[in-house]
Amino acid sequence: QVQLVESGGGLVQAGGSLRLSCVGSDHSPGKHGIDSMGWFRRAPGKEQEFVGIFRRAESTGDYADSVQGRFTMSRDSFKNTLYLQMAALKPAYTAVYLCFGDQGAARSWGRGTQVTVSS
Repeated sequence: QVQLVESGGGLVQAGGSLRLSCVGSDHSPGKHGIDSMGWFRRAPGKEQEFVGIFRRAESTGDYADSVQGRFTMSRDSFKNTLYLQMAALKPAYTAVYLCFGDQGAARSWGRGTQVTVSS
């Protein structure tokens, strides 16, 4: 089982930047490690939306079209930490940002961190 804890959310003005962090802890019996990690977001009154995924094996990130060029993920595999650098933020990005981590076919979720972008 993987435990994930997000941090770094807050209130920022439009055009500003934030960096979110997601720290993963591997509590699985075999300590297999965390494969891919990534982010979704959930805005008020909207469906949960994919933001991006960072694949450990490839050390690359894939992003939703809506954030491509504005968001960048990086991962410190030693610390099992995923970062989401967000730039040029828009009010439409206001949401709870949720981190996920995959271990084989199993996906675990953090509780989320609130990002509010004011106009």
